[in-house]
Amino acid sequence: MLAIRLQRNGRKALPLYRIVVQEAQRHPLSGRIVAQVGNYNPHTKATVLDKKEVEKYLSNGAQPSSRVVRILVKEGIKMPKWVKVAPEKHVAAKHADKLRKNQPKEEAPAEEPATEAPAEA
Repeated sequence: MLAIRLQRNGRKALPLYRIVVQEAQRHPLSGRIVAQVGNYNPHTKATVLDKKEVEKYLSNGAQPSSRVVRILVKEGIKMPKWVKVAPEKHVAAKHADKLRKNQPKEEAPAEEPATEAPAEA
């Protein structure tokens, strides 16, 4: 069975990913791929895809990973019915009342005119 997944490239702290088709049992870094169908830069969110190749492999039963599904949907590629598209997670803060943005704004104390102390003569 084939899988469409991300293969990490780039350097330390600056990853770049290839979108590759490879055997599902292989490790993504094994290097043995069937085809490279695009690339993805997570810093600039730039994606380059060969849409015809991706659609060909999807129609032949290649299983995309969850992250690749998000990328393909964002790029406008129609997913087959059997592909599960995970809904976006919206995590609520545990203690929202303690967040700084939910606290009432503190008013700056009104500055009183400075009175001079009487000079001792």
